[in-house]
Amino acid sequence: MKPIRLLDNRLANQIAAGEVVERPASAVKELLENSIDAGAKRLTVEVENGGVKLIRIRDDGHGIPKDELAMALSRHATSKISELEDLEGVVTLGFRGEALASISSVSRLTLTSNVEGQDSGWLARVEGRDMDVQVMPSPHPIGTTIEVKDLFFNTPARRKFLRTEKTEFSHLEEVVKRLALSRFDVGFVLRHNQRSIHQLRPALTQAEKDRRVAALCGPKFIENAVIIDVEASGLKLFGWVGLPTFSRSSADLQYFFVNGRVVRDKLVGHAVRQAYRDVLFSGRHPTFVLYLELDPALVDVNVHPTKHEVRFRDGRTVHNFLYSTLNRALGAVRPEDQLPPATLTSPAQPLASGIDAGEFQGQENIRLSAAPTNSGSYSGGSSGSGYSDRRPSLPETPSPGQVKRQIEAYSQLYATSAEPVSESMAMAVGGETVQETAVPFSAQVLPENLPENESLTPPLGYAIAQLKGVYILSENDRGMILVDMHAAHERITYERMKLSYQEQGVRAQPLLVPKSVSVSEREADCAEEHSDYFSRLGLTLERMGPETLLVRQIPVMLQNADVEKLLRDVLSDLMQHGTSDRIEAHINEILGTMACHGSVRANRKLSIEEMNALLRDMEQTERSGQCNHGRPTWTMLTMDQLDKLFLRGR
Repeated sequence: MKPIRLLDNRLANQIAAGEVVERPASAVKELLENSIDAGAKRLTVEVENGGVKLIRIRDDGHGIPKDELAMALSRHATSKISELEDLEGVVTLGFRGEALASISSVSRLTLTSNVEGQDSGWLARVEGRDMDVQVMPSPHPIGTTIEVKDLFFNTPARRKFLRTEKTEFSHLEEVVKRLALSRFDVGFVLRHNQRSIHQLRPALTQAEKDRRVAALCGPKFIENAVIIDVEASGLKLFGWVGLPTFSRSSADLQYFFVNGRVVRDKLVGHAVRQAYRDVLFSGRHPTFVLYLELDPALVDVNVHPTKHEVRFRDGRTVHNFLYSTLNRALGAVRPEDQLPPATLTSPAQPLASGIDAGEFQGQENIRLSAAPTNSGSYSGGSSGSGYSDRRPSLPETPSPGQVKRQIEAYSQLYATSAEPVSESMAMAVGGETVQETAVPFSAQVLPENLPENESLTPPLGYAIAQLKGVYILSENDRGMILVDMHAAHERITYERMKLSYQEQGVRAQPLLVPKSVSVSEREADCAEEHSDYFSRLGLTLERMGPETLLVRQIPVMLQNADVEKLLRDVLSDLMQHGTSDRIEAHINEILGTMACHGSVRANRKLSIEEMNALLRDMEQTERSGQCNHGRPTWTMLTMDQLDKLFLRGR
């Protein structure tokens, strides 16, 4: 066996580089984070050949003094922490002191910097097997420039694993996008092979931030995003959350920042998926750009060398805060919030503006991003068929007597003899025997908040026809609305059934023969610790041994469910996230099935009064933009869109 000996500096740094520098994008990330920590307000990134041939980063930060240049290129040399207490509350992006030494060990690195009060700039270059640092004078403004040439030139095995130039640059561009989204107060310039890719000025106002997000995530995201800003219990969450209808087939538009650091965290992902559970179509992924701020001492960032993972001191509180905030934000969206503005937006106006949609407790404010539109205001006039003189005729506003008849007719869509949530109906659904004609809900509350000004047109307008017994056609002051009547009625029924079930409380049923479930000792301990939580959900558990649980009581609505599988899933969530919504999700799934079978079916003819009453109900119901399965319930064609279809105004 070979004797134990110390590795030389170069080999040790190359081993460390294997964790920190995976590809050119990794080097750019580390260097940009150093520049931001140095107080830079303008960053210029120039790369060639996807970053393999050249990476050059210039910043206007504080710079590095001459006598610290050599030390800056050494391992575990940093100005950001000095003792253990600093590590427990890190506020900078970098703190390990490994990046420069690791990068310089697998490339030809040149560092030029100048600080205020110094006569001139100084250049440091690393050369030789012993990584000796050569320092020499070099003119340079205050700030730092780092050049990384021929990445992995001395580690051919690593270089072979690099992808094509296009692929490597796409990863590098993604790094710049994430940092540009994390720091709106910093300007970014990105060039590839002497071609400008991004030029982002500092964004200080809300309009400028909207423009930057639109430039990096696409204008469609801003047009279909809810702006949230919530603060409670020492936690603050703000940013943009995409509407469920703006979902994607992959999770490529999800950015989450904790104290300015982009992270990928399972707890965060679980909370977001839970918030979108009732409104997202199967197989689709939500979109968001969110920022969480909390006391640095409550989050551990020293989890992984790439610093992409964090660990929260109180994960349950963070999870509940994220879920409740996002759930209420999505539930507060109403049809009027999703309509484009009817007036002309000048080019000088911001890319997106906020529309107040509601307030939460604890300084909570949710706004919907309204997209700019080119639709001008229409002026009255009867001459000719010119575009500027045409104004769409709107349906006559119903009188109070007509509204009363509409509500009475619409109430017939619900059965008045059934209980709000029939237990027998719930058991029938659990046993896969559902009568499609049964309607398990009585209409108790119908919309009464009509516009005080009768000349105002409601957001979803007034019905004008029914198409093929499936769609409702209505007209508002912006154009034409198409509504899937079954999907819309399904959501209305589902939300009312959930509310009714919550008011009744969880009804539990003792098992005639208690069910024994074999679990691990850790799972059994978790069940004992959260016994009160299970009791509130209608699930009574008793520990019969080190690895055995006895289920004595279950919720009535889950008597036909696979209790053992459900219990294991709940315990898994509790151990991983500190909370679980499996039982609630299972009950909601049953309620959703009941709502689906109890809603108005296709090919049922509705009167104008019934259709208008359904539209008014949609305007009052949470999440009415999607059915229980995540499909959209309505869409709109503006007059501009219709004019383009028929080439009018050209």
